[in-house]
Amino acid sequence: MVYTAKSAATGRPIQIHEKGGRIAKIDEVPGPPGADDGLWVAPGLIDIQVNGFAGVDYNSPDTPLDDIARSIEVIKASGVTRFYPTVITGSNGNIRGSLANLARAKKELSAGPAMPGFHVEGPWISAVDGPRGAHPLEHVRPPTIEEFHEFQEAAEGNIRLITLAPESAGALPVIKYLAEQGIVVSIGHTGASPEQVRDAISAGATMSTHLGNGAHEMLQRHPNYIIEQMAADELCAGLIGDGIHLPPSFLKVAVRAKGLDRSILVTDAVSPAGCAPGIFRVGHIEVRLSSDNSVRLTDTGRLAGSALKMDLGLENLMRFVGISLEQALRMATVNAAAGVGLEGRRGFLEPGDICDLILFRYDPDSKKIDVEQTVCSPLEAG
Repeated sequence: MVYTAKSAATGRPIQIHEKGGRIAKIDEVPGPPGADDGLWVAPGLIDIQVNGFAGVDYNSPDTPLDDIARSIEVIKASGVTRFYPTVITGSNGNIRGSLANLARAKKELSAGPAMPGFHVEGPWISAVDGPRGAHPLEHVRPPTIEEFHEFQEAAEGNIRLITLAPESAGALPVIKYLAEQGIVVSIGHTGASPEQVRDAISAGATMSTHLGNGAHEMLQRHPNYIIEQMAADELCAGLIGDGIHLPPSFLKVAVRAKGLDRSILVTDAVSPAGCAPGIFRVGHIEVRLSSDNSVRLTDTGRLAGSALKMDLGLENLMRFVGISLEQALRMATVNAAAGVGLEGRRGFLEPGDICDLILFRYDPDSKKIDVEQTVCSPLEAG
């Protein structure tokens, strides 16, 4: 198969030759302009934090596999070729059941390779209002290696990323153990002191989960745990680019602080993403999608994930942060792959990489992106 379009990296028309699910070679297109038919091409997008989509909740053990398959197709329509289904704080049984259900989906669905690994966000987080976010208080608890093994057994070894609060009792030895097992440990939903953030990094934490969210409404000016994570070059950072979770000014400052190579676009999408406004379930909690595209708990009004799609997130990055199309795309592709250690997706349109592609139309004035085709290699990325 050959794909002809304008490279998002160079702006020049190229031909991408696919063979055996990988990019075999890339040639520049000779001849007059227009040979690319106005299409642009980039690596397929990677979202490392997706709690659900298209009305489908990944936080329920009872979600039918056919529904998961349908949600993957809707996610693909936004340009995403690989994503990490995310299971949030809940009872031990609900988390294990949800992970087991996702493991079955990964094995049995033809689109299973779209899920290279799972993200467990909680239950090992802060119990304090603010840092806890929308996670149910009754299920917050300290981390243990024993419970990790229970989760990983249910997930059939597919857990690749875990979000936890480093100030939780016993967290540091758990972080060290997880890192030694090749699990990416991300700091999130935390009220940690700067010293506790540094200790977590020393123990093996390498990421910040949705930096700037899952935090107190009011913080000490300095020092504080957001500034400490922004300043830590050892940490890459996920950032929700919906314009609701983070104001444009914070998003701009965060990208400048972390640098373009350590910033990762995430959606933190939940089941209402891609749906009309209404009431939905996310694990143990009930949420409302409103007409302003915000998702909030029905009882307190607190933000509870997003309805963001990755293609709109790219547009917002360019508008809010003032970066180029290629720079925004790198935050949603190579940076995400590097952050979670996703092999086969480390380059930006490079021979030898898995042939995951997004073909789209792009208006440089409005920054509008219209996805026309998403190419998902059947190969596993791990």
